[in-house]
Amino acid sequence: MDLKGATQIIRTINITPERERAVLVAVDWRDNGWDLQASLEELARLAETASIDVVDSIAQRLDHPNPRQYVGSGKLQELVDLADQVPFDLVLVNDELSPAQLRNMEDAVQKKVIDRTALILDIFAGRARTHEGRLQVELAQLEYRLPRLTRMWSHLSRQAVGGVGLRGPGETQLESDRREARRRITWIKQQLEEVHRHRQLYRDRRTRAGMPVVSLVGYTNAGKSTLLNTLSGADVLAEDKLFATLDPTTRRVNLPTGREVLITDTVGFIQNLPTLLIAAFRATLEEIREASALVHVLDVTHPQVVQQAATVHSVLEELGADGVPIIAALNKVDQLDGSPFPDALLAALAPERAVIPISAQTGEGLDDLLAGIAGILSGGKRLVDVDLMVPFGDARILDLFHRVGQVDDQQYNEHGTEISGRVPERLLPEFHPYLRGKA
Repeated sequence: MDLKGATQIIRTINITPERERAVLVAVDWRDNGWDLQASLEELARLAETASIDVVDSIAQRLDHPNPRQYVGSGKLQELVDLADQVPFDLVLVNDELSPAQLRNMEDAVQKKVIDRTALILDIFAGRARTHEGRLQVELAQLEYRLPRLTRMWSHLSRQAVGGVGLRGPGETQLESDRREARRRITWIKQQLEEVHRHRQLYRDRRTRAGMPVVSLVGYTNAGKSTLLNTLSGADVLAEDKLFATLDPTTRRVNLPTGREVLITDTVGFIQNLPTLLIAAFRATLEEIREASALVHVLDVTHPQVVQQAATVHSVLEELGADGVPIIAALNKVDQLDGSPFPDALLAALAPERAVIPISAQTGEGLDDLLAGIAGILSGGKRLVDVDLMVPFGDARILDLFHRVGQVDDQQYNEHGTEISGRVPERLLPEFHPYLRGKA
């Protein structure tokens, strides 16, 4: 790829005076299928989501980032010279920087430097709405900042007398700040552990009641929230922005069989999703691993959809959710010209049980998607035929049948309700006392 051209692909035409202006900096070193232009464009979209105007970009191909300053000396000087030509306030780097890289780049450019992880954390901080979400983001931010606190207090360290940054007021303030950060991290982890326990109790109750949960997963901005809105009539925020929704939302949806399921919209994934975020959102993301089924929503109009699919599979594997049954929902087919899907995309979706074209916006293919979900949840032979006589006082059994089974016929007599159909084999003991004609 032409790196010279890549450095010019991002230029904001309409600059908002009160917003910060940034230059993007990227090193092309990963062999993960993402080309440099796509990676820079995604970084620019992250900047836009954080209300930052991008004025230019600089890119370099290296075997690996420079351990001292991320880019080579020549590119770093190019960035310094650019400050005299194009006014900007900060530098956005397309990788996570070490504390030394961060410090050396800031010293050279004399501008604020924000790496990809800090930018994503900042976006998450602005998007979290629930108490749990805010705690999770704060934990990730604190653990990210803790090893980088030294540079924040360097001006005090230089005031120390007779030391080399190990004595005096600078070190006192630094150690105080570190202790406060560690204390806060411990407290947040305790709070999130309590959240984890509550979520597990809730999941256990759902399991006993036979209420299946289907989690929507996918790359950020693939259309998960729009899909949930269309399926359930919910009003989840759906914007054309990365990470438009952060806190998970769950809604009840009826399948074509009459079975009721819970569908959860989870946080979108992104390439190089910070490990700190995955760890901090453990309680939330466990909903994915514990789900009865997953719907992998893909934006088939995106030029990097194959790479996005691979990213989602990688995160699911990291979460331990790669064994959960999964369906691929190829979203936004209403924007295509009817041409067949690329072989590379179909090959990337090999783990999926089914591949179903849909449009969350128009509703196209959603009946097929719901039927596919019902098929996965039924588990084929795991549904068994039953013919029950349920006394009027046992409404719980009728409710359970309607939620987890498929009702073929239901009639009333003087003794109660006669109901027949199919229920999951694993729940047969719940219904056994009501079987008609049992020995």
